[in-house]
This record gives sequence, C-alpha cells and structure tokens, in this order.
Amino acid sequence: MEDYARLARAFIDLTETLVDDYDAVELSQQLIDNAMELLPIAAAGLLVGDVHGSLQVLAASSEETRLLELLQVESDIGPCLVAYRTGEVVQVDDLRVDPERWPAFAQQAGEYHYRSVSALPLRLRTARFGALNLFSTEVGTMSPTDVSIGQALADVATVGIVHQRTVAQADAINQQLQAALTSRVVIEQAKGVLSERGSIDMERAFTLMRAHARRTAQRLADVARSVVENSDTDDILNPK
Repeated sequence: MEDYARLARAFIDLTETLVDDYDAVELSQQLIDNAMELLPIAAAGLLVGDVHGSLQVLAASSEETRLLELLQVESDIGPCLVAYRTGEVVQVDDLRVDPERWPAFAQQAGEYHYRSVSALPLRLRTARFGALNLFSTEVGTMSPTDVSIGQALADVATVGIVHQRTVAQADAINQQLQAALTSRVVIEQAKGVLSERGSIDMERAFTLMRAHARRTAQRLADVARSVVENSDTDDILNPK
C-alpha cells in the first residue's frame, strides 16, 4: 500500500506542474526526483533534443551524472542516444562486459561506480523528444515492473515537455524545448556564481537555488537569471 501511495504521489507531483506558464526545467527535475525515490537506482539524467535534433542535458540527479550525460552528447555515443534515436528501451546489465561498445561512457561510468544502466525514451506516438538514463551501482537489468514505472513517469513528463496543451503545433514544440534548454544554460551559469560566492559545490548551489525558487514562487529560470545578472544572492545562500 505504501508503494502505491508513493507512486500516486509522484504522478500527482508531475501533473501539478502542468499548469499555465509551467516550468519545463522544474518538471524535468521533478521527474528525476520521482525516479530516484521510486526506483532502485543510484542516479538519473534526462537528455532532450533541441530544435536541430541534438541532445542536451535538461536535468540530472547530481553533478557527476550531468557530466556523464554531457560525455554521451559530446562523443555522440551511449545508451541514451540509442534510446532517443530508436524509441526503444535500452538496458545494459553490466557495463564492464563490453566496454568497447561505448568506451568513453563505460570508463567514466565505472569511475563513478555505476555498473548498469537503463535508458528510456521520451516519446509521444511516433515522435521522440529525448531519453531518461537510470544508473545503478549493481549489476543486472531493472525488473519489468520498474521499467514500466520509469517509462510511465517519462511519458507523463513528455506530455509536459513537448507542449503545454497540445502537440499539434510542431513549431510550438520546438520553441518550448529550445526555451527550456536555454534556461538550463542560464541555470548552469547561476550555479557557478553561487558556488563561487558561497564557497559551496555545484550540487549544493543548485539545491539552494531550487529551494529559493519554490519558497518565493518563482520560476527556476527566472531566479537563475537574476543571479547571473549580479543580483543579491544572500537570500539564496542564507535562507531564513
């Protein structure tokens, strides 16, 4: 019963973000939070295609995971890219068995102690918009039930990411995705500013910025933009 309650709460959290002027970055981060809570994984990352079809990191559970996702994008190879391009679930039960398949990715994942990975496509009908990477420090594939839960979460998030109300307008979808990716760039810049000013690591900087956005009912991207534009950061670094 507790598992059902947690699952229901996760879907409620996601659907609550699907309101007017919703924040696609926050929706994506909520997806990551839900996956970390509900699934037997150590880390998660989300890649979304931009207007040119190139994948960009939109959300991650940690700075290590974000860097690992960036490595896939830069090397143009990895399980997340396969899931994105094929629209199929990709599961690797042991990254050490065939390290030459994705050499750079496998090496870096090993350094972070990740042993297996599941990549779930963000898709809507025949269209593909990105992929969700789920990492584990244990060898073995995820159970069919866990894969189904992960895919269901990804599917709900996909609806919000690709369009606020409808997916009929391809141009509107591309504009929303590009706006979300642009916001993420500003967020990364703001993380660096807060990290330097507060002498804290990047993950702590992001946590504080996200908490401030929620506490003040602002969009995460707007808070990040204020930080980058040299606004006072005391309220973020020293919450009351």
